[in-house]
Amino acid sequence: MNSETFFEKFEIFADAPNGVQKLREMILQLAVQGKLVPQDPNDEPAAVLLEKIRVEKERLIKEKRLKKANLLPLIKSDEMPYQLPDSWSWVRLGEICNLIGGGTPSTKNSEYFDTDGIPWLTPADLSGLKKKYVSHGKRDITELGLKKSSAQLLPKGTVLFSCRAPIGYVAIAENQISTNQGFKSCVPYIMAMSDYIYWFLKFAGREIDEKAPGTTFREVSGKILSHVPFSLPPPTEQKRIVVKIERLMSLCDELEVRKQKRDKKRAALNEALLDELLSAESHKDFQKHWQRICDNFDLLYDNSENVGKLRQAILELAVRGKLVPQNPDDEPVSELLEKIRAEKELLIREKKIKRAKPLQSVAGDEKIPYILPNGLEWIRLDEISLIVQYGYTASADSSFKNLKFLRITDIQNGHVNWSTVPGCRIDEKAIDSYKLNNGDLLIARTGGTIGKSFLIYDLPVQSIFASYLIRIVPSSFMLPKYMKYFLESPLYWTQLYAESKGTGQPNVNGTALRSLLFPLPSEQEQKRIVAKVEQLMALCDKLDSKIKQAQSDIERILAEAVASLTGNM
Repeated sequence: MNSETFFEKFEIFADAPNGVQKLREMILQLAVQGKLVPQDPNDEPAAVLLEKIRVEKERLIKEKRLKKANLLPLIKSDEMPYQLPDSWSWVRLGEICNLIGGGTPSTKNSEYFDTDGIPWLTPADLSGLKKKYVSHGKRDITELGLKKSSAQLLPKGTVLFSCRAPIGYVAIAENQISTNQGFKSCVPYIMAMSDYIYWFLKFAGREIDEKAPGTTFREVSGKILSHVPFSLPPPTEQKRIVVKIERLMSLCDELEVRKQKRDKKRAALNEALLDELLSAESHKDFQKHWQRICDNFDLLYDNSENVGKLRQAILELAVRGKLVPQNPDDEPVSELLEKIRAEKELLIREKKIKRAKPLQSVAGDEKIPYILPNGLEWIRLDEISLIVQYGYTASADSSFKNLKFLRITDIQNGHVNWSTVPGCRIDEKAIDSYKLNNGDLLIARTGGTIGKSFLIYDLPVQSIFASYLIRIVPSSFMLPKYMKYFLESPLYWTQLYAESKGTGQPNVNGTALRSLLFPLPSEQEQKRIVAKVEQLMALCDKLDSKIKQAQSDIERILAEAVASLTGNM
């Protein structure tokens, strides 16, 4: 595939993850390698340009406008990352431009600053700048401020490069300008080279940043920047390269805007269809709206964000009692509650659980979010939970192999790698109080993972749980998976965030969890809901897999095309 054919297929790659950004990087990579435009044998070679630069430097030194500097070392072969066309030359950046730092006048002296003085830039002034040229920053300095600081007046056409906080912002001065010490500005000896130097530094900025010394405060020195290997094309080819880059970058801008508009329309359509689904008054209406979504799957679900919204809608429908039809032959919820209460009373008498403090009745609670269909009732989460308790307070002990100690950090993306879970020493009399069983639900109670839940299943070894987790042991008449889906639903998260406390590190306590409003269906409907959710989540998994595969294919094709064009295959 040649570059012309590739650029004709530009739009195909725009939907890859960060596709447009990768296209921009590829354009610049091709440009600095001499592969973006064809070479013209009639072009004056870069060697002639270098001689002109040498003559210009000699003139400036003779006129005392430039200090004579030590010669920069020749570029070694291992510093040349790619082969250049015959008419090009490898030089160091310091050979083609004068690198000038900046300065800041004392901010305590008002005479050094003015609203209409000499334009003065800091790196922050280039943050978010999409244009190539810059004329001024947020502040100007006076002639006195310029004189009383190390800032210098830079000519129009200077290529500005931020050397710290952050490294790599690039712009061209549209007029005379000055900067603070956060810049190393490149004043070309041949000013017509500004545009090409600008695009070269846009390409090389990341690598220059990586070479910067320091950890907490990193800065590129003038010496580092002057030694950067620079691929120098003939002057006329520089112009052709700049024209081609800017045409292709403009095309990238158009692709980005089109993609954003397309994504916005799809997101709006997805929201509208999901709203219709959530507002369905009957199962018949639900089926009709669901079919509309099915008919538009390929249009709606070409990105994981929209699939994530579909997952949340499925869970919301599940807890609203709209995902499956109610069956009048089901055992009433009131009878289910009676069985759970009897179970609790028996366990209390047998001293296997403690009687919990009573909570406010659901009746008349102003926080009830919506009316449930016949066959479901609002209750408190506590009413269907046998135990709500905090985990064991101890330190992990990897040398203790007989008992696993499950912590928040061991639960990643809804899974636990039990082989990496450490052990813990605990008094044998306390083990039964904290021992996990299949069907238990764990909820993180603090920090960035607050509210995340995990359903214990296929427990491979004897385990207990750590203190930053809260365990809920469901009644034996409840389906743990239905409770787990509640703990993933928007209904749960809305309540949890309302109940969480703390500013620096929010947390939720056991009483708040016990008090959560819970939509309770019959045992039979719980089973139907779980089966339906699993069916629809499997569909979402397929959608996600299809999206990832399509994106992976585009990325692979893009990588192969770039490798082919840049000669890296």
